[in-house]
Amino acid sequence: MDYREFKFTCSEDFREILIAELSEIGFDAFLETEEGFDCYSPLEGFDEATFGEIIDRYQEPAQIQVKESITQKVNWNEEWEKNYDPIAVDNLVYVRASFHPPKEGFRYEIVINPKMSFGTGHHATTFQMLQLQGQIDHQGKRVLDVGSGTGILAIMAHLLGAESVEAFDIDDWCVDNGNENFQLNQVPAQMGLGTIRDVNPKGPYDIILANINKNVLLDELEIYAQLMKPDAFLLLSGFYSEDIPDLVNHCKALDLELIKQSTRDNWAALVFTKQ
Repeated sequence: MDYREFKFTCSEDFREILIAELSEIGFDAFLETEEGFDCYSPLEGFDEATFGEIIDRYQEPAQIQVKESITQKVNWNEEWEKNYDPIAVDNLVYVRASFHPPKEGFRYEIVINPKMSFGTGHHATTFQMLQLQGQIDHQGKRVLDVGSGTGILAIMAHLLGAESVEAFDIDDWCVDNGNENFQLNQVPAQMGLGTIRDVNPKGPYDIILANINKNVLLDELEIYAQLMKPDAFLLLSGFYSEDIPDLVNHCKALDLELIKQSTRDNWAALVFTKQ
């Protein structure tokens, strides 16, 4: 399969925002570089109009320069090995690929081979979700990870002592990658395929994790609330700081109380409990 390759030069403050925006319109691989990032989209189904809108929106504030070319299928594993660095989330967890050596000084270690999936710990939303998970008692808990990507949050839940972990994603390549990562980290679970309505998980759960975009969260929040036990926790991310009021107001109507929030690089994460 041939791909459109775009080499972005942009300001550091906007790199993660642009990657998140492009991931929503069919780009399925990103490689961070010193100047910005490279990204790839299959030729078939490329949304040129929306791509142009994103470039126009961020052109000036992000100081974007883009070079486009056509490339054949890339050896993604080789490319990631050259560009993927380990991530340290405080002293809680060290996230590395299988080709990196372990490192002492952390409570936990997660091995992630991301391939094309979202969720390596590099993005501010994943980083914050891992931080917040470390502040919540998972021992003996039943956990649901919605839109699991690489499976990194489900793996963290397992390491923190969850009795059972369920996870699913809408992309089959995420499911394959997530199951490989589950095996690497000895997580006794299989990732499902589909939306939350397709998978139809059976609650109640003690902890629900959802690192997805704002529109999907708003659409599915009522389902999350119905699946939560009394006093259960709901951890949300995948949206900007200015979106916090919309999420909080929607959750209030569902008897979900905000108990904690964080921001990183203008990305937000929220923790709610069921009243």
